[in-house]
Amino acid sequence: MNALKNDHPTLANLQSVLEKEGIEFVRFEFGDMNGISRCKVVPSRHAPEKSKRGVNIPMIQLAMDTACNLVSGTGYAIEICWTDGVFFPDLSTFRSVPWLPNTALVLMEPTFRGKPVPSYPRYVARRQLDRLQELGYSLLSAHEHEFYVIDAESKKPLHQGNLRSSLSIFADTDLMYAFSRSLTGIGVNVEALDTEISPGQVEITYKPAFGIRAADNAHLYRATIKEVAQKRGYIASFMSKPWADRSGNSAHFCHSLWDVAGKKGVMYDPRDELKISEVARHWIAGILAHAPAISLLMAPTPNCPKRFKPFSFAPTNATWGIENRTCALRLKIQGEAGTYLENRMGASASNPYLTLAATVAAGIDGIAKKLPLPARVTGDAYVQADVPPDTQDLPSTLQGALEAFEADSVITEAFGEEFCRAFLAVKRNEMEKDREAQADGDTDWEYRNYFEMN
Repeated sequence: MNALKNDHPTLANLQSVLEKEGIEFVRFEFGDMNGISRCKVVPSRHAPEKSKRGVNIPMIQLAMDTACNLVSGTGYAIEICWTDGVFFPDLSTFRSVPWLPNTALVLMEPTFRGKPVPSYPRYVARRQLDRLQELGYSLLSAHEHEFYVIDAESKKPLHQGNLRSSLSIFADTDLMYAFSRSLTGIGVNVEALDTEISPGQVEITYKPAFGIRAADNAHLYRATIKEVAQKRGYIASFMSKPWADRSGNSAHFCHSLWDVAGKKGVMYDPRDELKISEVARHWIAGILAHAPAISLLMAPTPNCPKRFKPFSFAPTNATWGIENRTCALRLKIQGEAGTYLENRMGASASNPYLTLAATVAAGIDGIAKKLPLPARVTGDAYVQADVPPDTQDLPSTLQGALEAFEADSVITEAFGEEFCRAFLAVKRNEMEKDREAQADGDTDWEYRNYFEMN
């Protein structure tokens, strides 16, 4: 995880590590509820003190919209007189930034009045992972992000489409290789570089990791891609559906359950007819039971649910299947170590900490209640005749997803009252702005609001 030459620094040796590595600036970084990377840059001579005493940042920064506008009702704005939180670094995330000279970064988590902030997405994810560990399991996971790349001035796409065409992949070899080298240098272990179906669409996959490191990887991945593209005259966008006539950007959440030590995968059972363990059955059942509710976290902007269309490679209902890309959950069965579940609901504009937390919270409920596994789809989940009776549809709008979320006490209790208040205030603010734009005939509002920041 650490891109520095030495082990993770501690408060005691941070100054010597900075000097030895020639670090001049440190980015004290955090992600807001929208998944946007934000930071304060500190000269390295002050980094040890900031690491010990914390970095003051207004709490409202956690729950603003993508354009950094204030949102009322979050509990972090005028309600607390726009007071600062104190953000402390997790020094295990300290690493050099390969595309910036003499620069390192470290991820932070906020405190408010001396206590952790329970709505902070990374804290929410860690809390769900702790709950999973209490049941005797750990999570191995990775997000699969798709994104668009366009020229910042001409707005022309990086390539002209055509899935995995060599011509497309090497339309700008320097950029693609810079993505790979920068991701690897920041500690994200790249596996493959692909171009997708639509012009300018790219996917770069990386190795899974255990625990919170997986979501940290996803956060760093998005920031790296956007910054490296910007330095080379491009805009990289994780907006879910920038253009109606082109493919949407997904962020499938691929994951598997292991024992607490991370030594043995527990989703595979060679004795079972389908080779699926009992715990995997309950896990899948839990995610399906809560799929409408967690769709708010998997597809969290008014633009995101526009992916959920038939024959779009995005799901429309709470279904599962083996090697079936028409379903919400696609199970790949490849032995003890290689069996994993792909949650295909995720939009690329989603916050990776929250998609991890949502999946885990839903899966835990399935295990705790021993929910029975619904029938799988062996045909086409877009065809009603192939879908099991009583299958829930996924909400087709953000309003529908919000209502499903609020109605699901299991998920709202797992995420906590403070998170729900802040997150729902941000979402209602987005929906209101979206409605106003539609009423004014402003068809470009979503693109202006999300393309560059997502």
